[in-house]
Amino acid sequence: MFNRVIKQVTIGAALGFAAFAVHAQSTSVTGAGASFPYPIYAKWASDYKAAKGVAVNYQSIGSGGGQQQIIAKTVDFGASDDPMKAEDLSKNNLVQFPAVIGGTVPVVNIDGVKPGQLKLSGALLGDIYLGKVKKWDDPAIQKLNSDVKLPSADIVVVHRSDGSGTTFGWTNYLSKVSPEWKSTVGEGKAVKWPVGQGGKGNEGVAAYVGQLKNSIGYVEYAYAKQNKLSHTQVQNADGKFVQPEQSAFAAAAANADWASAPGMGVVLTNEPGAASWPITSATFILMQKSQDKPQQAKAVMDFFNWAWTDGGKSASALDYVPLPKEVTDKIVATWKTDIKAADGSAIWK
Repeated sequence: MFNRVIKQVTIGAALGFAAFAVHAQSTSVTGAGASFPYPIYAKWASDYKAAKGVAVNYQSIGSGGGQQQIIAKTVDFGASDDPMKAEDLSKNNLVQFPAVIGGTVPVVNIDGVKPGQLKLSGALLGDIYLGKVKKWDDPAIQKLNSDVKLPSADIVVVHRSDGSGTTFGWTNYLSKVSPEWKSTVGEGKAVKWPVGQGGKGNEGVAAYVGQLKNSIGYVEYAYAKQNKLSHTQVQNADGKFVQPEQSAFAAAAANADWASAPGMGVVLTNEPGAASWPITSATFILMQKSQDKPQQAKAVMDFFNWAWTDGGKSASALDYVPLPKEVTDKIVATWKTDIKAADGSAIWK
């Protein structure tokens, strides 16, 4: 069960890297940022400790915090679900690459409504978060759910209170399916919410929805499963109502053009395809291009290279989608040229 407080994974023991034996010092990896990938980063860290004995510390503080901390150089890597733009990457001398793919899901707490039973369209989600649809037995909801008994109760809207990549994906999606949402609220890691109350992190939103009757929120799918929350079906761009599951996230990402955006920052919301989950997204890692502590950078790259090589089953078990090998091969190749020690020498060889 995820708590509402910020979580930290501490996986112990240090490793000295032969490539930097001259520096002969203990190394542990520190990262901070998005709560969206926290479940899989925690699992990878645990498995990596067992396999390699290396310390990996990751704080789930939200994408905004992750971007701020890597810019300030207080962590070895930042994590964000909101891909940074080319000008921001350049301004802050950062490298960005995807780590894994997952899905954001609406979750509800309505007596008698089972996981995957309720159907919602994107336009309807927009109207709920705009405060236009206020009750669960609203005709617009009942029209899609004639077989579900819904209460005449006020909808309690829950959203993120922190700067969040999950919110970026959610509001990016709503902006694509609701013209009114796009024109009045828009998209971003933080927006001016028309209605509702905020929870910090995916953990906080999951906790609020779990506690508040007749509520609705949005979380990464692993949080819905591990907190035993009732997710909904969502109508996709092809007009099909789909369940959130790994195959639906993979379908949405199947035609991703990773080369089309700086730092491979592809947005995967509302992708076409009958099987596609409409609120799919990649999550990204941020690192400094010039490394004052190259052994730290090497430790980060070793960790993610191991995760992509040996962590696919763990990702799938948590309903994330591992990156295709051709994508990870491309990322690893860029490390050789894009991330250097302060003296200009290569770190990844």
